[in-house]
Amino acid sequence: MRPVCGRWRLCVVSDAVLKANGVGKTYRMAGQPLTVLNGVDLALERGEFVALQGASGSGKSTLLQLLGGLDAPSEGEIIFKGKSMRLQSPLDAAIFRGLHIGFVFQAYHLLPDLDALENVCLPALVQRAPQAQAETRARELLAAVGLADRMTHLPTELSGGEQQRVAIARALMNEPEIILADEPTGNLDTGTEAEIIALLAQLHREHNLTLLVATHDDVVAAAAERIVRLKDGRVAD
Repeated sequence: MRPVCGRWRLCVVSDAVLKANGVGKTYRMAGQPLTVLNGVDLALERGEFVALQGASGSGKSTLLQLLGGLDAPSEGEIIFKGKSMRLQSPLDAAIFRGLHIGFVFQAYHLLPDLDALENVCLPALVQRAPQAQAETRARELLAAVGLADRMTHLPTELSGGEQQRVAIARALMNEPEIILADEPTGNLDTGTEAEIIALLAQLHREHNLTLLVATHDDVVAAAAERIVRLKDGRVAD
């Protein structure tokens, strides 16, 4: 298949929906270089559930940020559906995230002054969806994650597991093709952890989501179809 250059400089054609090619990331700390990722290659196939494992400091969170367009690699490139995102402007990166990526974070990142329904609506409203349409979908998503009776509750009125369910519903709001979850059970007890992982696996099956979960937990990783391990900024196997 012949590559065709376009807005994102399509240079590589791949069947993978999201791909890291030789990705590295180096920061400056106190004037000294700190390399977090070094030549990472990773391909996510459409509809695949992958666990990204590694110890703290192995680069899991950094890789998710690069894959999701929250940051740019120091070397290598991120490719989405064959299009290199190397030359994306900040606006292009924001549009990419809003349309194609759903994020789930360990710390939930819900806005404290908004109730569950309003938090879930936010991604759609940022994309200028009609308010009524956004609220209808948000209600459906909250019901799907088991929170039909908690929609008007503020984050402080919800348990940790309930807050993460709200965060998952929010991640699904714009019908993304890819969900990137960074230690989504890190702040939860064992029982709630199992519920959240079961929920993510169920949503993955029902919606054919491409799901990448960064975790240090073997129980969480066991739910995935494939495990990729990072060690010292590199893919270990």
